[in-house]
Amino acid sequence: MNARQDTQRPLPELDELQRLIARGGSQLDVSLLTEVTDGAGRYPLYALKLGNPDPQAPVLLLCGGIHGVERIGTQLLLTQLDALLSRLPWDQGLQQDLEHIRLVFCPLLNPAGMARGSRSNGKGVDLMRNAPHNAEEPGAWLLSGHRIGAWLPWYRGALNEPMQAESAALCALVNREIGGAPFCLSLDCHSGFGMRDRLWFPYAGSTRPLEQLGELQALMELYESANPHHRYLLEPQCHQYRTHGDLWDHLYYQHLLRHTDSTGQKPVFLPLTLELGSWLWVRKNLRQLSSFNGLFNPLVPHRQRRILRHHNSLFDFMIRAVRSWQQWLPEGHARDIQQQRALQRWYKDIERP
Repeated sequence: MNARQDTQRPLPELDELQRLIARGGSQLDVSLLTEVTDGAGRYPLYALKLGNPDPQAPVLLLCGGIHGVERIGTQLLLTQLDALLSRLPWDQGLQQDLEHIRLVFCPLLNPAGMARGSRSNGKGVDLMRNAPHNAEEPGAWLLSGHRIGAWLPWYRGALNEPMQAESAALCALVNREIGGAPFCLSLDCHSGFGMRDRLWFPYAGSTRPLEQLGELQALMELYESANPHHRYLLEPQCHQYRTHGDLWDHLYYQHLLRHTDSTGQKPVFLPLTLELGSWLWVRKNLRQLSSFNGLFNPLVPHRQRRILRHHNSLFDFMIRAVRSWQQWLPEGHARDIQQQRALQRWYKDIERP
């Protein structure tokens, strides 16, 4: 499978993705969401599904490459997919997990931007500022997203224009895959902020607590008890900065508008962002400052390998948490307790109306 015949810029991550698609064969349900261009060529945007195709099966959704320069996020997901395909023939535990859940991969959401080595897509739009809603309490003017023009970073796109093809494709994929699912956990892989790896959750455009905060607190406690020496900083994204047009805020708003399920309970959707702390790589190797790519990706091979293997336990945990969601998800009074714990943990110093 090679849909990039007229592309002039090399894109190794797309080549690797297409190699994995060929290797996975009938085990993978592959769909071409759309094709995008950057003036030099045409790039496919793929979604890959592995596991139970039942629309009511719980879902683990894994995304990367929304910012084209952040190649390490795409590489991380490709490494995980490679490992899963290697384990499938012999790992009975994984085989049983996939009988009950569905994994959805969208590892290269912005191929044109990645081929160009830019944060934005081929039209100069920052896809993580491209959703139609505005932040309630925006942060720094440019950083929070603007509509001045594509010649400045963090450009949202023109007012009242449709969402970019990549953004629209991701939203359609997510809404389609989780629309009937009782539980969905997602992870969007990024890099470029701070000296610690962070797990962020919505909202990015508001300081108000997530509606399903109790469920998220239970998930975080579950992870912390299973991995007491983990190195992630767990926090709402608004603790760091607030932005317009965040795609995961937008997708969560759409989730809240869906009908409740047959039990009268809202299906659970917990969107997380893995923000790899690239400043640490820069501090350890100041030569990374000499290139834009080096601000977001490890340039030393042994450090890249370390990053690609470091997060294995997180991905394994997420598969197990989705498979066993009914065993740990709090309800009733237990959920109320988790909600209060979360408010005390993350929001006690935030003034709210």
